Amino acid sequence: MGRRRSEAVTLADVARRAGCSIATASKALNARAQVAEATRQRVLAAASELSFRAPGRTRAIGLLTDELGGRFSIPILLGAENALAGDRMSVLLCDARGDDARRRHYVATLLARQVDGLIVVGDDNDVRPSLPRDLPVPVVYAYGESGHPDDVSVIADDGGGARLAAEHLIALGRRRLAHITGPRHYRAARKRAAGLREVLDENDLPLTGGEPLYGEWSQRWGRRAAHRLLASHPGTDAVFCGNDQIAAGVAQALSERGRRIPDDVALVGFDNWTEFAADCRPPLTTVDLRLQELGEAAVRHLFAALDGRPSQGVVRSPCRLVVRASTAGLRDRGGLELDHLAGDGQPGHAEHGGGGRDTGRGQP
Repeated sequence: MGRRRSEAVTLADVARRAGCSIATASKALNARAQVAEATRQRVLAAASELSFRAPGRTRAIGLLTDELGGRFSIPILLGAENALAGDRMSVLLCDARGDDARRRHYVATLLARQVDGLIVVGDDNDVRPSLPRDLPVPVVYAYGESGHPDDVSVIADDGGGARLAAEHLIALGRRRLAHITGPRHYRAARKRAAGLREVLDENDLPLTGGEPLYGEWSQRWGRRAAHRLLASHPGTDAVFCGNDQIAAGVAQALSERGRRIPDDVALVGFDNWTEFAADCRPPLTTVDLRLQELGEAAVRHLFAALDGRPSQGVVRSPCRLVVRASTAGLRDRGGLELDHLAGDGQPGHAEHGGGGRDTGRGQP
């Protein structure tokens, strides 16, 4: 006997009839690429036999950013869009420009368009207020961390990137490492300094000067700080900088003092910003945040939530070290850049708790 109208067919019924998991049935019905064609056909046949009608999916995702033209936002958005296009999902992009009222308006607009989920892209890695808890769709935060521990936030592993830089310098035989970075109240500056400290402690090495030189995210500060550092610690043989602008200023100061890079002083930056890193003389070894991959990871977590497998907490997306001539002459490396990926190359590991108490801003 057939079902009564009140006994609606569920996705679990379809999965049971097709002999697969609920997650697999969901992927098949939503034309996700990870499902084998034979399995997809079984699920579609089961859905047809049971007269299953899925809740209204629009196959559209809302991307909400605070700075569409930002140095860090654009590659994240490109990565997310690439991942969504691979599953034939459309993208609705909104730029709140850092305005709370505009952000609320765009969230309401995207929900009215019946998007299947939201990705909120921060213009820095600051901890940000969570969107309302009663939204009817899953939300993933990218680059900027949500302040609520039940949300999932995919952020760059600043500390892990700093570890890569420090381990590289020590492997080259450098023992008198200094650190010049941005303002102390910036979260990224503190995380990167902490990663460097960990590696130095593990190798029983002091930080030259005793403390990081905190200042500005600028080339001017890098030059000024390097002159101060070399005047008081002329034996410094490596400088790890909090970003590439600072490193460009340090390179200028080293040249003015007649110090050769990397022969006398090895130099590492952070961000892999081509304007400063590849155009530096010599070209700058730097930590790449892999922002497109971070955007792709955010999409994977959103897809998982849509398939009934939501995540919580912070996911740290690994950085990579791009080795150029400022730490090892290209003649010694066959003229090639070398990439060293942090960890095992996976999207990151989840840390429950969200880190919402750390309110320092990330690098702008």
